Amino acid sequence: MNLSDLGFTKELSDYLNDNNLSDFATGRVTQEHRERYVVSTGDNEYDAEITGNLRFSAGTRADFPAVGDWVSMVIYDSEKAIINRVLPRKSVLERQAVGKFGEVQIISANIDVAFIIQSITNNFSINRLERYLTICYSTGIEPVVVISKIDLATRTEIQDTINALERRDKRVKFILLSNITQSGLDQIVDVIENGKTYCAIGPSGAGKSTLINNLLKKDVLKTGSISRSTNKGRHVTEHRELFVLENGGIIIDTPGMRELGVTENEEGVKTTFHEIFDIARMCRFPDCRHTGETGCAVADALEKGSIDRDSFDNFLKIQKEQERFQTTVAEKRKRDKIFGKMIKNYFRDIKKNDL
Repeated sequence: MNLSDLGFTKELSDYLNDNNLSDFATGRVTQEHRERYVVSTGDNEYDAEITGNLRFSAGTRADFPAVGDWVSMVIYDSEKAIINRVLPRKSVLERQAVGKFGEVQIISANIDVAFIIQSITNNFSINRLERYLTICYSTGIEPVVVISKIDLATRTEIQDTINALERRDKRVKFILLSNITQSGLDQIVDVIENGKTYCAIGPSGAGKSTLINNLLKKDVLKTGSISRSTNKGRHVTEHRELFVLENGGIIIDTPGMRELGVTENEEGVKTTFHEIFDIARMCRFPDCRHTGETGCAVADALEKGSIDRDSFDNFLKIQKEQERFQTTVAEKRKRDKIFGKMIKNYFRDIKKNDL
């Protein structure tokens, strides 16, 4: 295996040459374990950590390497390396950091397609699905919805789920999957192309790891089930990991996510809720909030039933959450600017006193 098998492109090669990084080793992050990484060059894997300079210059945790990232590094023995640069990302799958409002957590990087996996029996939620779609659209990742565990559902339940999906958005691709009978697995294999990177995202217990085991044709990842007492998935995948498949596709497994806060990118919301934004253009006032204003075309569409009420309520919730995130980020930037000015003045006064 070589770098091309990991998805290395001419654009990355040009970047290395243009930035005088050709003398460093290049690899792709395949695992992340609390700021320690496994990086593959295709023919070898290295335990790696970041340089002090990279740690110091990082504005946020989002500037640290993530699974799927391409990095330049210095190899200092047969199995260890120091990462000195994260190469430009073409896409970043991210969410609000849990418990740290206004901060971003990167799920994985350089993704082409995301398989959004939800179990039809326990954790299927159109509202949650719209959040996943928003996160994918915000960075140009193509979403493919996978409804798993159809072997546990009746034909009526399956059809009701399909109808619910199509009521919300007829454009979204979806695949019905049973990891037990492997019905639908061939459709997923048909989606996967040589050299492209995919990821499996969704709640715990939805079948992400089992799907990847089936694609790899061997049991590499631990799998779990839905808890009978809580009706929620158990967290089995504890870290993100990248695998190369037989057909040349690259796939990343991720831990289950119960909380999925969107960040400040508005394009994802506009794409997910495109019907609302299209109708909103006909509102009387351009700054209409669609919450009772005179001449609101969205309110009229809701009354006529041409916009799904549940989808609209979810849209308002996500939009408010996004606005709060943007406000928090702006406040943090303001505080950082004030603190930076204080430090600058402090050292200036010390210099004056020395004179």
